[in-house]
Amino acid sequence: MEEKLMVRFLMSALLSSVISIRALKRKSLDRSGAMAGFLVMLIHLSSGFRFGALLLAFFFSSSKLTRLGEERKRNIDDDFKEGGQRNWIQVLANSGIASILVITVVANGGQDKCLDTKESTLITGLIGGIIGHYACCNGDTWSSELGTLSKSQPRLITTFKKVQKGTNGGITIDGTLASAAAGLLIGLTYLLVGFLTTDCASDVALKQLLVLPLAAAAGLLGSLIDSLLGATLQFSGFCTVQKKVVGRKAPTVKKISGLDILDNNGVNAVSVLLTTVLTAIACVYIF
Repeated sequence: MEEKLMVRFLMSALLSSVISIRALKRKSLDRSGAMAGFLVMLIHLSSGFRFGALLLAFFFSSSKLTRLGEERKRNIDDDFKEGGQRNWIQVLANSGIASILVITVVANGGQDKCLDTKESTLITGLIGGIIGHYACCNGDTWSSELGTLSKSQPRLITTFKKVQKGTNGGITIDGTLASAAAGLLIGLTYLLVGFLTTDCASDVALKQLLVLPLAAAAGLLGSLIDSLLGATLQFSGFCTVQKKVVGRKAPTVKKISGLDILDNNGVNAVSVLLTTVLTAIACVYIF
């Protein structure tokens, strides 16, 4: 048993190293992000294939969309970085809570369990929270990246007035639909890998299909919460010199919306936390 765990750990370390180095070379992560990413991936992969699959589904799909239409995004995003180049703070904002939940699941022996409150309410809630976490992260990223490339002009979620692309809290139909699709991908990943790695009674296994609409809803909800926080607690202004939407106050910046309370990482962390908790509660009631 110990040898099996050691083999899994070494394989996880090797795969985490390869992915982190690849992400660094492709500029999806900077050096600090690659180091944090290695640690997060090691925790997920060594804890269970389902958890690793959820993280990788989010990371690869989001990184791919970040690269889509980079030239157009360069002209819109004041904080544009080629490839995304997420740092350690951004990595932890998008995976820190999930890593804690994954460790807690393993500590309670629930890494190979299905969502079933009859067996364990705690494990069901924890795994549900992990699903909600990555559905939210993926939904927010897909919504932002595809919404920026949308031909339609975004509307501020609080007033529905048209705003400049890049405005925090601006939403589009394309981006909103993308957030639900992103959540669905997370649910599908959990479902497919779970059927291969877990052994449940037939009625419990069939009920796991409810993860699909739940994850899609979590992706949509997480994106909307993120937009609402961005519109109210994150500053957006139009710089008359750069001709771009910026997130800082200056004499040349005309305010569009939001208070200067949270930055983008803060908004992401709060929206992820709320979606994680709500999805965990939903799983306890559904399963």
